[in-house]
Amino acid sequence: MRSLVTYYTRTGNTEKLARAIYEVIETDKGIMPMEELRSPGDYDVIFCGFPVQSHSVPVPVQTFIKSLPAGKKLAFFITHGSLRGGQLATTAIEHAVSLAPHSEVLGTFGCRGKVEPKIIEQLMKEPEHKKWAKEALSASSHPDQADLDDGKDFARKMMAKALSV
Repeated sequence: MRSLVTYYTRTGNTEKLARAIYEVIETDKGIMPMEELRSPGDYDVIFCGFPVQSHSVPVPVQTFIKSLPAGKKLAFFITHGSLRGGQLATTAIEHAVSLAPHSEVLGTFGCRGKVEPKIIEQLMKEPEHKKWAKEALSASSHPDQADLDDGKDFARKMMAKALSV
């Protein structure tokens, strides 16, 4: 079985989580930024990571998910400035899953990640986004070691699930 960890990142949060996930996969494996990936069909299990942007899945990630061959086993992981389990992160994951109707989604994982300060500054000026911007400020130390450990546990569970199917 061949496994791939691929990710889209702007600030490095998602790459940091991707590397933690990659570290614990025990099959034949690869890791690569999404924009460099040429043959996702060569892999049986794909861990697909992205940051939540504008409360959704970034367009390059949407394009990638839609291009996957049918029958792939997928595991999504995300980073975001919201609290874990928050509505915005949950909505983004649900959107990603909906883009992969011909794949087997093994599971999903999300953890907090530092938001670019310039984005927080901009959102603090907009009354409708100020509450979220304040929440995002508390993500400045993430992903932390606990987040990375949780990501590793997620990867182990997803691989066990992929191997049992």
